[in-house]
Amino acid sequence: MKPRYLNLPPGACVEVLDMLSRVGDKWAIFVIVGLSEGSQRFSELQRSIENVSKKMLTATLRNLERDGFISRTVTPTVPVRVDYELTTLGHEVLVPLEALANWAIDRRDVVRNARQAFDESHPAVA
Repeated sequence: MKPRYLNLPPGACVEVLDMLSRVGDKWAIFVIVGLSEGSQRFSELQRSIENVSKKMLTATLRNLERDGFISRTVTPTVPVRVDYELTTLGHEVLVPLEALANWAIDRRDVVRNARQAFDESHPAVA
């Protein structure tokens, strides 16, 4: 019998994949980490996240708000002020994100060496 490392109920992989696709998205990680220090306006987030387009940041913020990771507060001033901040759920997801980031940093040499060994033993076909 194959050992089970993840103790998940049958069919849970679809739910896990759905959740990981949201919080594991490159832009979502940048937004969540960016908001970990506190509330920010759209323009502040856009400046702090290199190479994110306005359209992509808007879509990412909307998806994270829809899923309950961030909240959006509109202040009716001229111009309108919109602030984003992490919810309790958003703060909670920082724990596994940080653990995975630390694991990736700790194992980067192992992965780099494995890639090099693979590439050396599998020459590219010209």
